[in-house]
Amino acid sequence: MTTELERIKILEGKITQVVDIVKKLSAENDRLKEQNKELRAEKREAEEAARKAGRLDEALKRQEEERAALREKIEALIKQVDQLGL
Repeated sequence: MTTELERIKILEGKITQVVDIVKKLSAENDRLKEQNKELRAEKREAEEAARKAGRLDEALKRQEEERAALREKIEALIKQVDQLGL
């Protein structure tokens, strides 16, 4: 039969284990909070990069349309010059 002192020592050991677990979980929680903060910052950067890429894509499409329009005008001018027979 265990004595009261032995039971207290067992309880003390279990409390020490609980304290260690709480410390580990607290440290992991801090680490996860920092990781979450970093991931949120990366997400914001990725969203901004996506918006910038969208704007660049729109600008590229406009330039391609302008280039096609200029090509058509130049070809029309060349045709007119050819009709003059020069």
